[in-house]
Amino acid sequence: MIASIDTSLIDWSRAQFALTAMYHWLFVPLTLGLGVVQAIMETIYYKTGNEFWKKTAQFWMKLFGINFAIGVATGLILEFEFGTNWSNYSWFVGDIFGAPLAIEGILAFFMEATFIAVMFFGWDKVSKRFHLASTWLTIIGATLSALWILIANAWMQHPAGMKFNPDTVRNEMFNFWDVALSPVAINKFFHTVLSGWIVGAVFVIGISSWYLLKKRERNFALESIKVGAIFGLVASILIIWTGDGSAYQVAQKQPMKLAAMEGLYEGGNGVGLVGIGILNPDKTSYKDNVDAFLFDIKLPKLLSLLAERSADAYVPGITNLIEGGYTTHDGTPALSATEKIAKGQTAIQALADYRKAVKDKDDAKARQARTLLEENFAYFGYGYIKDPAELVPHVGLTFYSFRVMVILGGYFILLFIIALIWSKKNKFEHARWLQWACVWTIPLAYIAGQAGWIVAEVGRQPWAIQDILPTSASVSKLATSSVQTTFFLFLLLFTVLLIAEIGIMVKAIKKGPAFDNQSH
Repeated sequence: MIASIDTSLIDWSRAQFALTAMYHWLFVPLTLGLGVVQAIMETIYYKTGNEFWKKTAQFWMKLFGINFAIGVATGLILEFEFGTNWSNYSWFVGDIFGAPLAIEGILAFFMEATFIAVMFFGWDKVSKRFHLASTWLTIIGATLSALWILIANAWMQHPAGMKFNPDTVRNEMFNFWDVALSPVAINKFFHTVLSGWIVGAVFVIGISSWYLLKKRERNFALESIKVGAIFGLVASILIIWTGDGSAYQVAQKQPMKLAAMEGLYEGGNGVGLVGIGILNPDKTSYKDNVDAFLFDIKLPKLLSLLAERSADAYVPGITNLIEGGYTTHDGTPALSATEKIAKGQTAIQALADYRKAVKDKDDAKARQARTLLEENFAYFGYGYIKDPAELVPHVGLTFYSFRVMVILGGYFILLFIIALIWSKKNKFEHARWLQWACVWTIPLAYIAGQAGWIVAEVGRQPWAIQDILPTSASVSKLATSSVQTTFFLFLLLFTVLLIAEIGIMVKAIKKGPAFDNQSH
């Protein structure tokens, strides 16, 4: 009975956090992308002195402001949940995880708060140069805010710069720069920010296309489309580079996530990348002999090339990772999940023995227990795992989400290229099919971003912190009913906020930019 209650609590706590995070991520990417677009447009105004660009920048700035305000509200709730729903996690790693969040609040948030007022209300009160600087500093502040949040998230994917203190039973930071400049963190930052830029670009060309469909604001729409398409294409090309880096980091640090992304159960040398595939629903375990796919087309050896920078390199599958025995990068045989679980249990017991020995003032036993703990701490989290099957994330959700993200990314590149060519040839305003495509691409940009986060977060389950702390050992001791209640309260609150934001935005879009009759 207790186990079922605990499982329910874990599931509802995860569901509540996922709900908050997914709603929050409806606002963040548009803030990151639209902020840069409006800053580019104001820069053009600063360089040319053309009032058209001032009014254009002000219009996009209005939509940025509506989105920014509601994004802040959801972000604050998200951070509070670490203390309310995940108190064991916060206790265990709060000394490390709290540092980036504190810097985000002190540096980035106050930087945004300082300059955003000048950006919105200082057009006729400060010089053009100071106003432009305030606009750029606002979006730089928002981007730095994302940086510190993403550093914290990347540390959960690949813990670095820490040391476990058995006296306090907490992980403590010993090297801040190992945390802040982790290759996982740097890659995640650029990949995530670039995805936000793409959302901003798609939003701009989509809304501008709506004006063309309505035969309104012709010059404003066409010029905005040019800026948005160029910006989006640059971001899309750069995100291919960061995506490659992300795949490599996942292969090195989270091989189980990579295996789930590819539906790869049996690894090997020269493994191909699944371009298109349908998973076999009868494949329910790494133990059965059922084929993983009903249908798939693979690009030969590409997965090995992406994962190990060698077309003939070995890439382990889910079964290999559970059973172990393959040769690792350092030439040693990989441990099986059962062996890792045993080492994790040894580490947990050694911690208990150490604390008892310290309490009994038995220095010799304390030293012996501490040595044993340090030798096995890399597998500490495995000690909470009851069944090796728990180490396999949801393959279907991870596999399909990854392909949704990649396929949409390719579609965005094609759309930006067509938009640029049609704009250059002065054909865009007559191509209603293209205008409708741009409008309907707006929700697809959000879906791509959400799919990317599903891959990142679902793909690393069951870990809250990779190999160190599973989700099951991270939750607060709360009544499941209280988490259920707040889940539905947040669902209602966030839905109301989202409807309100969409309503306010639609009203602002229908009103349009504040041009006089000669400006468009």
